[in-house]
Amino acid sequence: MAKERACARFVRLIEAGDYFDAHEALEAVWFPQRHTKAPEVRLQRGLINGAVALELAKRGRLEPAKRVWRVYLRRRALLEEVKSAALPCYHKADRLLRDLAKKALGA
Repeated sequence: MAKERACARFVRLIEAGDYFDAHEALEAVWFPQRHTKAPEVRLQRGLINGAVALELAKRGRLEPAKRVWRVYLRRRALLEEVKSAALPCYHKADRLLRDLAKKALGA
């Protein structure tokens, strides 16, 4: 349940343009598991990277934002491997991040 709540909060914060806080919300569930190789943990890290890329773009740091965004794009393929109750939320977060990145990064 913690993953679903963290993801829902992540989405709400992204929608509000609070990319740094969104990254913090998801990092709370990712961090304790960060050393595992589980696809869901790696996907969470990718979503965090997506939020970081948007925050960097918001701060006018476009080149670093684009580099971090490329990391997100590599990790988003994990959506196909993850088996989790949080998967619908991860998909929603992915769509939202990609829509925002089109505007912010031209991605």
